[in-house]
Amino acid sequence: MDSELAGRAACDVLIMGSGAAALCAAITAKEAGLDVIVAEKTEVFGGTSAWSGGWLWVPRNPLAVRAGIVEDAETPRRYLRALLGNRANDPRLEVFLNNGPEMIGFLEEIGAMNWRDGNKVPDFYDHDGAALGGRSVTAAPVDGRELGPLIDKLRPPRDILTLGGMAINSGADMAHFFNATRSPASMWHVTKRLARHAVDLATRRRSMQLVGGNALVARLLKAAAERGVTLWSDSPVTDLTLADGRVTGATVTQNGKARQIEVRKGVILAAGGFPHDPARQKGHFAHLDKRPHASAAPVTNTGDGLRIAERLGAGIDMELAEPAAWAPVSQVPDGKGGVKNFPHLVDRGKPGFLAVDSHGKRFVNEAVSYHDFIKTLLAVTTEGETPEAWLICDHRAQRQFGIGWAKPFPFPLGAFLRSGYLKRGRTLTDLAAQCGVPAAALDRTVTLFNAHARDGRDPEFHRGETPYNRVSGWAKHKGPNPSLAPLEHGPFYAVKLIPGSLGTFAGIKTGADGQVLSKTGAPIEGLYAIGNDAASIMGGHYPSGGITLGPGMTFGYVTARRLAGLPVTGLPETNLQDDTQDIEIQRKEA
Repeated sequence: MDSELAGRAACDVLIMGSGAAALCAAITAKEAGLDVIVAEKTEVFGGTSAWSGGWLWVPRNPLAVRAGIVEDAETPRRYLRALLGNRANDPRLEVFLNNGPEMIGFLEEIGAMNWRDGNKVPDFYDHDGAALGGRSVTAAPVDGRELGPLIDKLRPPRDILTLGGMAINSGADMAHFFNATRSPASMWHVTKRLARHAVDLATRRRSMQLVGGNALVARLLKAAAERGVTLWSDSPVTDLTLADGRVTGATVTQNGKARQIEVRKGVILAAGGFPHDPARQKGHFAHLDKRPHASAAPVTNTGDGLRIAERLGAGIDMELAEPAAWAPVSQVPDGKGGVKNFPHLVDRGKPGFLAVDSHGKRFVNEAVSYHDFIKTLLAVTTEGETPEAWLICDHRAQRQFGIGWAKPFPFPLGAFLRSGYLKRGRTLTDLAAQCGVPAAALDRTVTLFNAHARDGRDPEFHRGETPYNRVSGWAKHKGPNPSLAPLEHGPFYAVKLIPGSLGTFAGIKTGADGQVLSKTGAPIEGLYAIGNDAASIMGGHYPSGGITLGPGMTFGYVTARRLAGLPVTGLPETNLQDDTQDIEIQRKEA
């Protein structure tokens, strides 16, 4: 293998990190004939992507086109302009929109991916250019046995988001679990899933029914390995070598020893941003003076890529609309004196739920995006107060949908209550006492909410009036609004929500092709950044689900093609292809 020559390591492309963006870059570069090393800091591959829902936002993707959803190229651009303002002029947006569909088709054509469409998944906002579907794709579920021994190197799904280690897919799979006690067909679906999971645990000690982000990474990891990409785990990149203004090498730590890597083409930073780097967050995450940030991303995502880039003079863009992809989280006791952060992505918009602030008053449309939920909480929290909220539901809603970590029927609630995670009150007054909110205010809030919810209306916050709100609800709900039902059946339950994130938006400044830019705006030759290491092309806005993975994987595809000297739609050609002969000479000399 060319990555191991004469006792030293060498490659064309070194990729720091192993999430979906990194693996897409690795596969693309390898398909172009380049020698590729993926260096992962932790013992498992997949990064935040393996814990994600696995959705990519890619307008005008091939799956939508095949289904007859053919958009004019200008329509998604209008939508982005309506939301992003001046940030819509970022040249990277054009590169993304032009190359995203190509990336989806490329991975499908080479057999690396089996995609599933999201043709009924609407955008977050009902603005000009918004779509009711056709802009989202995800990976088809995959049997983990297909990975062979590599399954043991795949990051498992986030434990507190699973059912005993088994992840539940969004859409029809999750609907079956919510409806299992009401439909024989759903009960049969759930029974088969649980039975197979029991066999998997007995024989393989982990779930083999891979869905969502775990399926996405599994397919990419398998494709990378089959093509001969060198995959290093437990191998953090600690430094880069700069010679004559160009990145020419890297230092990787393996088994406690520093190892020098010669890099002929370039380095791609894809290490997951800085969701667990409080030093960088200080001054930008407004709530930090009241509580530590509670990200649902892996704790090993500590901003390594940004620090390495800074040492080489890279610019960092912290002046985005929002520095992170906000999400409400509840903190689950881990039994060891610590907590795990549970992101509330599903339950808030279901009928029978509402959220109140520390004063017992509603402050938001609970069915908006997770990002907007926390944006609003931070905005309404007055100076000197701690930003927190309570998600509340009645017994009927909890038993059908669960609330956070507290699972629905038939799972008992005793452990959730004893740990203090779940609060329960026979009446709303009892619940208010448990939560420490004013009882009279909470009673007035729920009474007013119920009066309108019975008719499917929310005149205060207009919940259920947009396509995304309605999809966030429950299609089988018998009321007039799939997102609304009164809270009438005690006992009542609540969990505390605090500001958290799914990842970061602020990051390394990059050019239209993903190349890292210095503080003066000049490109740093041989250095690229993608995924959450790069500043978000959305400028800190969150137009739709999948706006991290979609652009991340697209720029993995773009940067790899750039490094291989291949054409990139919408960008001028480079002279990298002219270097191929010189690189071949270097390989032979090595």
